[in-house]
Amino acid sequence: MTGREIRTILKDDPLYPEKMKQLSDMPDTLYALGALPDPEQPTVAIVGARLCSAYGRNTAYDFGQILASHGVQIISGMAAGIDSSSQEGALDAGGRSYAVLGCGVDVCYPRANTTLYHRLIKEGGVLSEQPPGTPPLPYYFPSRNRIISALADIVIVVEARVRSGSLITVDFALAQGRSVYAVPGRVGDALSDGCNALIAQGAGIAYAPEAILNELKMLDDALSGEKRRKRAARRATENEKRVQAMETITAEAKQIYALLEDNETQHPDALASLSSLPLPQVRAALMELIREGLAEESARDNYLRSSPVRE
Repeated sequence: MTGREIRTILKDDPLYPEKMKQLSDMPDTLYALGALPDPEQPTVAIVGARLCSAYGRNTAYDFGQILASHGVQIISGMAAGIDSSSQEGALDAGGRSYAVLGCGVDVCYPRANTTLYHRLIKEGGVLSEQPPGTPPLPYYFPSRNRIISALADIVIVVEARVRSGSLITVDFALAQGRSVYAVPGRVGDALSDGCNALIAQGAGIAYAPEAILNELKMLDDALSGEKRRKRAARRATENEKRVQAMETITAEAKQIYALLEDNETQHPDALASLSSLPLPQVRAALMELIREGLAEESARDNYLRSSPVRE
């Protein structure tokens, strides 16, 4: 028993991960123990062979530890080998890690990872699309891989054979528009054949955690403008709802507020035309909004919103 309540998260729930909402073929319901990944933090999935080498295990641990120490969330499947090593590294660094299981979130699989399982629930989270109590049946694992990649910005493969379940995660990642990196290995080593083949096909070379941190910085730079636009749109919606619910201003003031812009000034004549209100009523509404701190006159007869909801 975990001692924590299992949460059921439907697709229309605000808690449902936004990265998954943007993709098709995502489950309608998620089950969770512990927290969910923070949508504002960079996220990397680390996957690889269950029967890995000592080199692969140490490399996965180091990547998880160093990335987590820089604020990167680590996603994996809590499987033996590469998965669990990367997640242990993340938690040992004081970071956050999240496991996507191929069974119910109340089922610890493999049993050997019981300590890691309880750490993840306490210091990160455990997720699944399978209802509580579902056993770890083989055909659940390939489908859970699409969730691992969906939650990530970047997917790293540490060790993988040519025919490896980790490469299923790569296929999902590429279809979802995620960046894929592979740790290079020795030529002729079966555990490195899958990674070397990925690099030959154009995957990024995960020669060090710093390479991934650089990639995440570039991704963040590219997305920062879009993030700012989304935040601005969200604030505008919040402001609109707040003002429309206010009982201290008139209906005319609410109507004019809805027509004002955040960054572009408007003249009372234009507002009168847009609202069909007489010009004196428009001016009275503007004065009312200014008194309430909801509008400002940046220059003579040039008005814009003064947002009541701040970041």
